[in-house]
Amino acid sequence: MIRFLILAGYFEMTLYLYVSGKLDQYINLHYSYLAYLSMVLTFVLALVQLYIWVKQLETNSHLSGKIAKLSSIGLLFIPLIVAWGFPTVHLDSTTVAAKGYHFPLAAGTDTAIQEQEGTSVQYLKPDTSAYFTKASYQSEMRKVAERYIAQETIQVTSENYMEVMEAIYDYPNEFVGKNIEMVGFVYNDPNNANQQFLFRFGIIHCIADSGVYGLLSTGQASNFPDNTWVSAKGRIKLSYHSSLQQALPTLELTDYTNVEQPKNPYVYRVF
Repeated sequence: MIRFLILAGYFEMTLYLYVSGKLDQYINLHYSYLAYLSMVLTFVLALVQLYIWVKQLETNSHLSGKIAKLSSIGLLFIPLIVAWGFPTVHLDSTTVAAKGYHFPLAAGTDTAIQEQEGTSVQYLKPDTSAYFTKASYQSEMRKVAERYIAQETIQVTSENYMEVMEAIYDYPNEFVGKNIEMVGFVYNDPNNANQQFLFRFGIIHCIADSGVYGLLSTGQASNFPDNTWVSAKGRIKLSYHSSLQQALPTLELTDYTNVEQPKNPYVYRVF
């Protein structure tokens, strides 16, 4: 019975996320076909386990069979109650602040903090190097960087957001002076009133390897509060961030306007 309940519960939960349109808050939608495939396979396996369970019940007493059936029906509602009763919430600057104000870029620092927190959350720069060999990663990111460096104005969209950010942080000096247009939410630098970060939460494969990615911004005075979505235009420069003790690619703003939050605020890495 336990096997059937687990399989049926997983099927119910996945089906609910698909029907409600919330699946994109947990996985990179480029891999959604895997979720659909697992949902179908889980349903088939659940039917097999149900058949086995019913055959076993036939050997038990009539009363115990009724109790078991009623109990199983009640347990099957638990995944749906959890899904309906605990709504998903979009990650925003509150999440950034809750994690603590540190955006480690150095590999050693990043690893130490992640081991301490028991998490693989990334900050500022998407890092997909773990999915390549060292040589293939360098070759792939070199091609990506050259493609955007050749553009007069780099249009950062929901589709290319992750790879543009990764390229900028991999080759910051080569992007200095490039014009950038992007959309993101505001996170005010708690250590400098004249600086704001422009972020979007991104997913590489699933929510387990998600992170908050974006650029420090300076140049144009504004009073946008945290979580305000803005369309920003500016030029890339390098500036030293005293709190983080490192030079960061920074967007020196030339235009900064309030916009509506995108229908899907998350961005995904496309391989």
